[in-house]
Amino acid sequence: MNEKIILSLGSNVGDRKENINAALSGLMMSGFDADSVSSFYETEPVGLKEQDDFINIAVSGTFEGGPEQLIGMIRTIEIDLGRVREEKYGPRTIDIDIIFFGERKIGTEDLKIPHPEFRNRKFVLVPVCEIEPDAQDPVTGKTVSLLLTECADSSGVSKMSMK
Repeated sequence: MNEKIILSLGSNVGDRKENINAALSGLMMSGFDADSVSSFYETEPVGLKEQDDFINIAVSGTFEGGPEQLIGMIRTIEIDLGRVREEKYGPRTIDIDIIFFGERKIGTEDLKIPHPEFRNRKFVLVPVCEIEPDAQDPVTGKTVSLLLTECADSSGVSKMSMK
């Protein structure tokens, strides 16, 4: 049984679009089978405001391994693309978060699924809502589209033209 996985990708250092595309390519070459990829969205930083805007996307698909294998693969891709974890919410070449892994609920030191902050972040909810509006949060049972209408985050999220 292949569980539906939803990932959120973001970048605000260097060539942001190229970083996102390289991460997508790395995911697919490593066994992530993408079904849908959202538009690119330009988003205001959340948490640490004094940094450049991000580009964010969401991707849904399947993966043969489990959540632990997926997070290991994601960390390898992030390191390969120059990700350095210096400060929480700081600038980054690439950030890949697992939002959903099927209906699983995981709360270990290394892995939290669903992502604990996604309900509070328009930069995650807007792209996810574009591709999987009816995806259900395993914790609240609410759809992503309902969570977006309830989200209090007022930071800017705007779809980018693909010129």
